[in-house]
Amino acid sequence: MKDLIINKEITEKAVLVGLITPSQPEVKTKEYLDELAFLADTAGAETVCRFTQKVEWPNPRTYVGKGKLEEIRQYVQDNEIGMVIFDDDLSTKQVSNIERELQVKILDRTSLILDIFAKRAQTANAKTQVELAQYQYLLPRLTRMWTHLERQRGGIGMRGPGETQIETDRRIILDRISRLKRELADIDRQKSMQRKNRGKLTRVALVGYTNVGKSTLMNLISKSDVFAENKLFATLDTTVRKVIIENLPFLLTDTVGFIRKLPTHLVESFKSTLDEVRDADVLLHVVDISHPQWEEQIEVVNKTLADVCGAARKPMIMVFNKIDAFSFTPKDEDDLTPRTRENVTLDELRESYMAKMGGDCVFISAKEQINIEELKRRVYDAAREVHLSRFPYNDFLYQTYSADDDATDGSEAAD
Repeated sequence: MKDLIINKEITEKAVLVGLITPSQPEVKTKEYLDELAFLADTAGAETVCRFTQKVEWPNPRTYVGKGKLEEIRQYVQDNEIGMVIFDDDLSTKQVSNIERELQVKILDRTSLILDIFAKRAQTANAKTQVELAQYQYLLPRLTRMWTHLERQRGGIGMRGPGETQIETDRRIILDRISRLKRELADIDRQKSMQRKNRGKLTRVALVGYTNVGKSTLMNLISKSDVFAENKLFATLDTTVRKVIIENLPFLLTDTVGFIRKLPTHLVESFKSTLDEVRDADVLLHVVDISHPQWEEQIEVVNKTLADVCGAARKPMIMVFNKIDAFSFTPKDEDDLTPRTRENVTLDELRESYMAKMGGDCVFISAKEQINIEELKRRVYDAAREVHLSRFPYNDFLYQTYSADDDATDGSEAAD
């Protein structure tokens, strides 16, 4: 009997490189490399080693020093590594010099994120947005792609074919960027018409760092089937559903997640997606409370909302998700070990400083469906307030949502 051959996706081996600088201490570098490793895993790469170097600033030629680059080269050769990923954006000169030394594929954080975007994009809208971001990233990096055709000397008669090819490619890419921007402008108009056609329904948008559980929460509240996975950027496309709690209808939107060190022009490529956040009446800021750097993630989201979305001052409910990581195991009276998150109760979380960070706050677990009724009550109250500001004559129709009452939820596609 012939052996069965099972085709499996080949996992590339990768090493990560980061810098410890006066503005980025060792602890912060470790956090960034942890996130970079998660990005690499999402893209399908296996991280086998990490390299860090303490410097005043990045080397303008090779990012790291000569000795560290030689150490990386030796490790790459000895272990048959095919890819090296750097935690910061690299210049054209840096990529060229590093590739010459290491002779392997070189990626930076932005190119890795773009690869994930391209892999996750499903709709024509998302694919167009990703392609635009890719071309905008590629344009200033064209010079290293044709070095084998360039001539080393300048002057009359020394204009090499490599330079001609670069100019040709630059024109092609600029034309393509212009075309993609026109396509996205058309998409923006279509999306704007869709939003107008939804009437004056209250709009609630889920925002937050990537992989905090927004899509899972969307599925739970709207009873829909949005793709959710424990990976970064599982959702790139905006999903809108009509939800009814009690007898109050509103629109719930799931949006793309944010991340640290994401260049602004990449976010701007998703303008039509972020317009849903701009037009929202209420924001549900979902936070992964089990993540060690959740406070910094909140800052990243708030800064992005202020800088890109212009939505920092909208009514917001802080939704601390994944409290199931706090298993609520009470300590024995004779246990003298320090308290950990496993010993914190829900009531104690409600009295903690996290609950006093401003605005409404609720602690839930979307996965285990813990404390969802309280979240629905908060969302109902916020949506009701917006609705009554537009239709005050409907006040007699809507009574304050009670946690003791069962909520009647319905959902239907709004797009």
